[in-house]
Amino acid sequence: MRLYLLALNPTDAVTEGFLPAAARLGLDVTVLTDQPDAHRGAYPDIEVLECDVRDFRAVITRISTHHTPDGVFTNSDHLQTQAALAAAYFELPGKDWRATLRCKDKAEMRRRLAAAGVDTVWSAELTEPVAPADTPYPCVLKPREGVASEDVVLVDGAEELVAHAKEILERRPDAVLVVEEYLPGELYTLETLGDGNVRHVLGGFHTELSAPPYFIEERLTFVPAHPEPVVAQVLAQLDALGVGFGACHTEFVVHEGRARIIEVNYRAIGDQCDLLLARLLRIPLFEHILRTHLGEPLPADLGARSDGAALLEYPCADRAGTLVGAPAATDLDVDGAHLTYRPLRAVGERHELYMTNRDYLGVLRATGTDQRTVDRAVAAFLAERQWEIQP
Repeated sequence: MRLYLLALNPTDAVTEGFLPAAARLGLDVTVLTDQPDAHRGAYPDIEVLECDVRDFRAVITRISTHHTPDGVFTNSDHLQTQAALAAAYFELPGKDWRATLRCKDKAEMRRRLAAAGVDTVWSAELTEPVAPADTPYPCVLKPREGVASEDVVLVDGAEELVAHAKEILERRPDAVLVVEEYLPGELYTLETLGDGNVRHVLGGFHTELSAPPYFIEERLTFVPAHPEPVVAQVLAQLDALGVGFGACHTEFVVHEGRARIIEVNYRAIGDQCDLLLARLLRIPLFEHILRTHLGEPLPADLGARSDGAALLEYPCADRAGTLVGAPAATDLDVDGAHLTYRPLRAVGERHELYMTNRDYLGVLRATGTDQRTVDRAVAAFLAERQWEIQP
């Protein structure tokens, strides 16, 4: 069977998750990408074809002039609608392109949720640096189709809003920004997997953020099961968006018992959380996701373990400069916890300070069966190691 996988830059999810899963399923994989050299360097044994993957017409043409497809898939935030449209064109299983568009376009997501009567959040779109007269403060400014906390900032007043919007639009002149009311509460995620008929809730994470005004995800603690009323509220909002096929990673806040969506990433959770989730739950997560895109139904019971505990921590750069010292990749078993550390920035690289997930220096994944044991192991690992940045 032939699977076409759409991608921009190489990611850990594809390299360590989906491609090995495709091999275990016996699939022939063709990667379509606008960065072919990077992918050929990452996995030289996989067929890679150059394609303007941001254009669904180019994707359809490239597939039509190559092997007959059995599945079209992407784990990229930016390419979900293109993959959905291509799958629909070839009459293959896939996500509803309208749902992928609603998730990617944060302004459209707000309009859809309000129209369905499940949640109303004040928001407005900006194409120039202005402060709408009825803006509630504090508010959040962010790109309409952004990812990974890029250019997401908490704003306290009109003058500050105009200044931040001006700075972002000067760097990203083609961007459309969204300003919306700030939603208070603790930040969580909900991870789901569906085949259009069956939907499994895989648990989620409690996310700890950097200090305002930015929203860098610094630590995620696994939550095996959110309270049932919270899950019901989030699923109702996902239903209103039309989400229910394949993997979905939803970020939401809970305040006084009310769950409100921050954003919906209609793909598997990233930043190596997906790799941790597969290990923690002891299920073939990546295979299940690919199977849905090949038209196979999910089992009624995934057989996921329910006694797992996990923590992810991301050491972050706190200044611009060159990384001159950092731990190497490591796998350890410590007092009942399994730790996996992977560098995300090479020693010798120079970077600015981005105030986004691009400031990550590495990722530490830890799993076990007791949360306090896992937490202690992570704290000890980080205390014993150093990341040194020089100007």
